[in-house]
Amino acid sequence: MNEPHLTFVTSLPPSVNHSHRNYTTPAGRRRRVPTGRAMTWTRDARLMAKAAMATDDWTWTCPQGEPVVVDYFVWWPDRRRRDPSNLEKLMLDALTGVAYDDDKWAIPRCVGFGYDKAAPRLVVRCRRQAGETVPKWCHAKETDHEG
Repeated sequence: MNEPHLTFVTSLPPSVNHSHRNYTTPAGRRRRVPTGRAMTWTRDARLMAKAAMATDDWTWTCPQGEPVVVDYFVWWPDRRRRDPSNLEKLMLDALTGVAYDDDKWAIPRCVGFGYDKAAPRLVVRCRRQAGETVPKWCHAKETDHEG
């Protein structure tokens, strides 16, 4: 039996470096607010994810308190130096309320990247983490390495 998953393809989101701007309220408080491009991308990505839910084996909606692994593969438009992890913030925010109830439950993993000048894109696959055990090395403590 296949594990439930949600897979969808979307355009590349703006990086975390270009997704928010500084804003000063009339009261003088400074805030970071999403740019129009970031809000448009988030809306479109949510629509793509919701459409994929109808066709994929995604058999539950917004599991509460349950980790969700978010694997993603990036197809860059060129070979310029880029950091895939800078795409995570908007991607995870867009999936909040769709693949999980709160992005604190998301476990993002970049599984690789490639180059496609004609069709740069982000391929995302979400799945439950249920049943996976914590590897032994994760239980290490600082004191385990003291001489």
